[in-house]
Amino acid sequence: MGKIDKKWQEKATKELKGDSTESLNWNTLEGIEVKPLYTADDLMELEHLNNLPGFPPFLRGPRATMYSKRPWTVRQYSGFSTAAESNKFYRDNLSAGQTGLSVAFDLATHRGYDSDHPRVPGDVGKAGVAIDSVEDMKILFDQIPLNKMSVSMTMNGAVLPVLANFVVAAEEQGVKAEELRGTIQNDILKEYIARGTYIYPPDASMRLVTDIFAFCSTHVPKWNTISISGYHIREAGSTAIQELAFTFANAITYLESAKAAGIDIEKLTTQISFFFNSHRNFFEEVAKFRAAREIWAHIVRDRFKITNIKSQLCRFHVQTAGSTLTAQQIENNTARTTLQSLAAVLGGAQSIHTNGKDEALSLPSEENALSALRIQQVIAHESGIPEFIDPIGDSSLIEDMTNDIIKKVTNKIDEIISKGGVEKRIQNGTIPNEIAESSIEFQNNLDNKKTVILPRKAVLE
Repeated sequence: MGKIDKKWQEKATKELKGDSTESLNWNTLEGIEVKPLYTADDLMELEHLNNLPGFPPFLRGPRATMYSKRPWTVRQYSGFSTAAESNKFYRDNLSAGQTGLSVAFDLATHRGYDSDHPRVPGDVGKAGVAIDSVEDMKILFDQIPLNKMSVSMTMNGAVLPVLANFVVAAEEQGVKAEELRGTIQNDILKEYIARGTYIYPPDASMRLVTDIFAFCSTHVPKWNTISISGYHIREAGSTAIQELAFTFANAITYLESAKAAGIDIEKLTTQISFFFNSHRNFFEEVAKFRAAREIWAHIVRDRFKITNIKSQLCRFHVQTAGSTLTAQQIENNTARTTLQSLAAVLGGAQSIHTNGKDEALSLPSEENALSALRIQQVIAHESGIPEFIDPIGDSSLIEDMTNDIIKKVTNKIDEIISKGGVEKRIQNGTIPNEIAESSIEFQNNLDNKKTVILPRKAVLE
């Protein structure tokens, strides 16, 4: 047996020398060099090791027991043309085991128009629910107790009337504003960068953001006053490094604006959450989520000198990547969203949305929306993964990649700040142009067959 083992050892050694594993190294779009084999040697001299989940800088997880005692919130993002249809969908999902609500508004509502305005007849009911009044909001949450349900609302440009309608609808349910739990996105900078549903010029928009901070701090204290989104930046074509760097640079801008407006930023940082994308490179996404927590902890502690540990905690929601879905052979999308959901779990997300397999074609059917929900439930209850606290921790591959992401994102943030900050680089087009260049590079890789998206006949040849 020893003789056979020696032969295998010689064979493996010869294979490594002849092929040289270095020849198998490759670079991600972010410029991270990835090796096919990692060992304990790759853990040497990494600065972020030797920490535990639940302790700053929270790289290994936001809670000491992670999902072993309480799983992540299943927060499926949805909204259908009318408030009544959306309400039925929400109640069906809640009865099926969904644990939080995430509201998608239609394009007219995002831009501040009522549904009967002559400029928006083609936008009403597109990509979400139309909400024009308190009465619509009351229908949307009919039979859903807002004193018990955490609600996330993706709204930016028309944030004031939508939040006001929500607070009043809750009051008419008999729920006080101070009882409300949830999040309003309120992230206008990423609208200028990637999404485009802004209404006012940047200065006026930033004033609305800080007004929301001030109001909620006093009147809706359990409410997260902003969910700073990297998701839409990634969907626009950015790399993982750009997603984190631009998101955290936006966060710095919001904190500085709030501080200038006289708002207590130590308290504000306890009401900030983030929204990230889970994309196609599985291990890179896991490392990205872990890196995000350490980067935010250092921003709060080192840049803003806030020692409050709760302020240093990067809390985030994750959605699987809509841009990775294909309209052809939609069954393949189930495999994609399962892997992306699992990456979010191993990365330590607080809440997750899994896209329906048919969302490259339309809003998900009732059956496919339920199947997407079940993906999370299978991971939560049948995989055994949540029983372990940070099961992927100390993986040499993950830790090395996490270290690279931390360094590259930190350097990118410093570059943005040193060259005038986010607002200046939005106005001169630098940030949107960088995202466009990354998107073009990815498309070129597809065209040159360096990157594969199924179905593709060449894969089977």
